[in-house]
Amino acid sequence: MAAPTLARRPIASGRSTVPTPAHHVDWILVGAVMALSLIGVLMVYSATKGPGGETPANTSFLVRQLVFVVLGWGVMGAMAAIDYRHFRDWAIPMAGAAILLLVLVLSPLGSESNGAQAWFQVAGFQLQPSEFAKIVFILGMSAFLTYDRAGGLDGKRLLLAFGLAAVPMALIMLQPDLGTVLVFVFAALGMITVAGVRPRHLALVALVAIVGTVLILNSPILKAYQVDRLTSFVSPDSDTQGAAYNTKQAQVAIANGGFTGEGLFEGEQTQLNYVPEQHTDFIFTVVGEELGFVGGVVVLGLLGVIVWRIWRTAQLSRDEYGMLVCVGVLSMVVFQVFENAGMTMGIMPVTGIPLPFVSYGGSAILTECAAMGLVLSVHMRRFT
Repeated sequence: MAAPTLARRPIASGRSTVPTPAHHVDWILVGAVMALSLIGVLMVYSATKGPGGETPANTSFLVRQLVFVVLGWGVMGAMAAIDYRHFRDWAIPMAGAAILLLVLVLSPLGSESNGAQAWFQVAGFQLQPSEFAKIVFILGMSAFLTYDRAGGLDGKRLLLAFGLAAVPMALIMLQPDLGTVLVFVFAALGMITVAGVRPRHLALVALVAIVGTVLILNSPILKAYQVDRLTSFVSPDSDTQGAAYNTKQAQVAIANGGFTGEGLFEGEQTQLNYVPEQHTDFIFTVVGEELGFVGGVVVLGLLGVIVWRIWRTAQLSRDEYGMLVCVGVLSMVVFQVFENAGMTMGIMPVTGIPLPFVSYGGSAILTECAAMGLVLSVHMRRFT
């Protein structure tokens, strides 16, 4: 697929004919990311401060989230300042570093939380290498798909691409973390579709993905509670106190919010901690209960703005590599939003995927901001 071409605007005489990337920052994208991040900080604080009263509010999660949000904004700016085309040259060493971290986290150097050995403990903070691997995966897959395209995206090349992708996905499944693997799969599907995969090959990939999911569900890789989460989606009324408990409580919280919500820090389900993991995977229940339908529309609207700006940048990209990087980021964000919001409303199975820029988690925030920095880098250099 040929990269879109752009017509340059005529430049007035006496002015430099070389566009400056800094003059082409997508401030709409930056503003949406910052606004959503700050809303996320408020939601995390509401979900973790405790019921109040005479007990002092717990501010530890608030402080940590604020630190990572500020660091994330810095990472976004740093990534935007780097010419995204350099990452194509760095794809192999970055992939090697990501694989090494994914191997080390499975060793005694890694730590277990919520049934998955997926974190490093660093100075009191938890860092999740599989989150950072998402960015490396998108950059590496984009580099591979645009390298020597004379032969096109034929079956052999497609098979090799997924063979390379299978290495990090297999290591992440050993943690086990099915949610992150699904993000990898959807990012890859988005990129190969735009790269010009043949319909029959795309159908074959989809079939392999379905068969692989079935095999994973029936293998000893996933732990019992993870399988129960997925199977309870089919019959939620049969296990209201077990695997389906999270979803039921999430639906109650969202229903309590009504149109305008019960008020910030006033949600009963939220303040009494009835919804498990409400500051991470189920953060959208806090939005729904305390800010209501209006708050949910604002959050999803800001996410919609981010998706729109990523798609626009993909269309404006000067080369195919930049376009595929944007498509990979777009696929990652869209899947995470759809899955996270959907599981809180009972229309998607629970897989442990955070809501971008809103859920608590330093690794997720840094990764999401790095991804936005890549998109900004493509946007800023669309004329150079």
